[in-house]
Amino acid sequence: MNKHVKEKDAMTNSASVLVGQLKTLYAQAVAALQEDLHNYLEHRQVPSKNLRTAGRYCYPKLTVTWKGNLDEADELMVQNNRHPQVNRAFARFSRPGSYSSSITRPDLFGDHIEEQLELLIRDYNADCSVSLSDQEIPYPYVLDGAGLDLNSVSALDLMRHFPATELALIGNEVADGLDMKDENGHRPLALFDGLRTDFSLARLRHYTGTAAEHTQSYILMTNYNRYVDVFVAYALEQLKKLDSPYTALSCCGYFTITKDTPNPEELIANSPWRKHQMPAYHLMREGRQGVTLVNIGVGPSNAKNITDHLAVMRPHVWLMIGHCGGLRPSQSIGDYVLAHAYLRDDHIMDDVLPREIPIPPIAEVQQALHESAVRVTGEDGDALKKRLRTGTVVTTDDRNWELRYTSSALRFSQSRAVAIDMESATLAAQGYRFRVPYGTLLCVSDKPLHGELKLPGQANHFYERAIREHIDIGIEAMNILRDYGTKLHSRKLRAFDEPPFR
Repeated sequence: MNKHVKEKDAMTNSASVLVGQLKTLYAQAVAALQEDLHNYLEHRQVPSKNLRTAGRYCYPKLTVTWKGNLDEADELMVQNNRHPQVNRAFARFSRPGSYSSSITRPDLFGDHIEEQLELLIRDYNADCSVSLSDQEIPYPYVLDGAGLDLNSVSALDLMRHFPATELALIGNEVADGLDMKDENGHRPLALFDGLRTDFSLARLRHYTGTAAEHTQSYILMTNYNRYVDVFVAYALEQLKKLDSPYTALSCCGYFTITKDTPNPEELIANSPWRKHQMPAYHLMREGRQGVTLVNIGVGPSNAKNITDHLAVMRPHVWLMIGHCGGLRPSQSIGDYVLAHAYLRDDHIMDDVLPREIPIPPIAEVQQALHESAVRVTGEDGDALKKRLRTGTVVTTDDRNWELRYTSSALRFSQSRAVAIDMESATLAAQGYRFRVPYGTLLCVSDKPLHGELKLPGQANHFYERAIREHIDIGIEAMNILRDYGTKLHSRKLRAFDEPPFR
């Protein structure tokens, strides 16, 4: 590692060159860490403290500076809101100054970084540089593919000589609106730094049973395994089409299916997906423009858990498609509910995002879900209104909320709620918190307040009839949203003092 690189930034305003520098420094740090781990495991050779102090294992750092506008009269810097007219929600500065973040996996996030930099350079004439950060890459994040045998040592031994995961350095302070500056007075460039991102990439692999880098930019989440079966069947149909835009299906269990894979149904049926808490399936497309489905299971804790980690992938949107309890007598089993508001009774996020904070609907997502329902069902106007109800969705953390009928019924009446589940408001709140567009389209599986409970025979009939249509609506909504491009990212999700990167 070259100490000169750390002390003297290489200044350039070419986004592609900057990303190339990030890739070089990151690859050097990973290679050095893997080499030293190998030498320690094979020969008990302790790594050099001097080289480590010089940044041998450090993430690269990207710094972007905007000097503000110059007043033509007296050439003094203007520190007000006279910004360039930028009509987008990201790649914009809230104030003049320097912004920096450590960067991990530029091979995975390089296109995303380059897109942001090109806009900042073009519209703000921003100065950009790449250097070494003071954050070291924890050794657990470089083990994949390194061929290292860790059985001969304990984790405590490795922690004595190599950087390990320190939870005190990992958090959501930037996303949660804390005004943070580093020792150089730099504000954060992105919502997540290298440490936070690597932490979540590892967790995604653990929970979903898939490679995190296979996660697509358009994410569907569900709360029932039958949706997975239907999605997988749809994906296999798509791969067989000659003109399909999809290239592969990445499956829970760490294997990938293409159009040439023999007996894919048998391979999937025999896969170890049950070992993973939230199985994911990624219908892949060039540029990560495909669709990911995650079965997050039941409950707001699961919903928060997975979105804490999916957020670092900077998806374009995530949608909840699952089943719910209908709360209105006019609803029927199999009807849809398009959430335009949420009653947050999940409690899982009260400390980080108080319940009095409104979670606004995202207009583009609402329109896409409605339009996709029209296209898939072939119904519109009054005919669709009989099946698709727009209204407030209650999300509760109490699976037996029915046993609190008296208090629940009053709140539902006051909120004008039309459906209840255990995930949707949490997913929406997390989307709001992490600046990821969100939406909810649920299907009524029972009406507990009106005596229509979910019984085994009725459930089977309901799912056979409704799930394929529901999945089709969700995927068609993603097709519509894909056409929005960057316009999908609403400014209503951005605070008044934001990191420049999306």
